[in-house]
Amino acid sequence: QVQLVESGGGLVQAGGSLKLSCAASGRTFSSDTMGWFRQAPGKEREFVARITWSSGTTYYADSVKGRFTISRDNAKNMVYLQMNSLKPEDTAVYYCAVRYYRSSSYNYWGQGTQVTVSS
Repeated sequence: QVQLVESGGGLVQAGGSLKLSCAASGRTFSSDTMGWFRQAPGKEREFVARITWSSGTTYYADSVKGRFTISRDNAKNMVYLQMNSLKPEDTAVYYCAVRYYRSSSYNYWGQGTQVTVSS
């Protein structure tokens, strides 16, 4: 069974940094895509970034481009989200998710980790 476990959230001041981690297990992810999403209170969940396991190709939402970096460690089945220059509007629960090869939607989600940025 696929499991995604996020960690690394917390409280940080505006301008600070956090690094989120996602431990993935239960499947061979080599052809899949991993994504980070977030959901702020009262708002819909939104896409943040994604990376393909095989090539490492990345894609970012405009709101985080230049500030966030997604990466993966294939040997450890880990995906990371380095978040720099954090803003109060980055406050949200951050979720890791996997989209299977050729799937049109994300198939499994983690439980989320809270990120709070104070002004």
